Amino acid sequence: MNPEQIRDAAIAALEDIKARDIEILDVRDLTSMFDWVLIASADSSRQTRALASHVLDKARELGARTSRVEGEGSGEWILVDLGSVVVHVMQPTVREFYNLSELWGGRGLPTRNPSSFGRAFAMRHADAGSSSAAH
Repeated sequence: MNPEQIRDAAIAALEDIKARDIEILDVRDLTSMFDWVLIASADSSRQTRALASHVLDKARELGARTSRVEGEGSGEWILVDLGSVVVHVMQPTVREFYNLSELWGGRGLPTRNPSSFGRAFAMRHADAGSSSAAH
C-alpha cells in the first residue's frame, strides 16, 4: 500500500465521522520519517476517540502498518501513526494553541468543507499526474 492510498483512506475515515477543518500537509520535502500529516478537529473527547479509532480501523482493513496511537486518555489530541501518514485529531482550542500547520511551514491544503475537499484533491492530483505524464 502506498502513502497516498493510506492518506486517502485516513481522509475518508475522518470524513465518515464528520471531522472538521481537515488539513493535509505534504511533508516529503521536510522529513524522511513520513510523507503526510493530516490534522482534523473534533468537538469533544468522545469524537476525537471515535475519529482516531475509525482511522485505525480503515487503515487496518487496507493492510496498512499501524505503529502507535497516543493521547487516547485525555481525548484532547490523539495522534495516529500509520507509518507514512501521521494523523492528528484535536479539539479546536488545542489545535489553535499548537498550530501544527505553522510548525510544518503552512504547506497544507486546508479545507473548511471535507466533502468538497475530496473532489478538489482528486482533481488537483489528476491534473498533476497528467502534466507530469506529458513531460
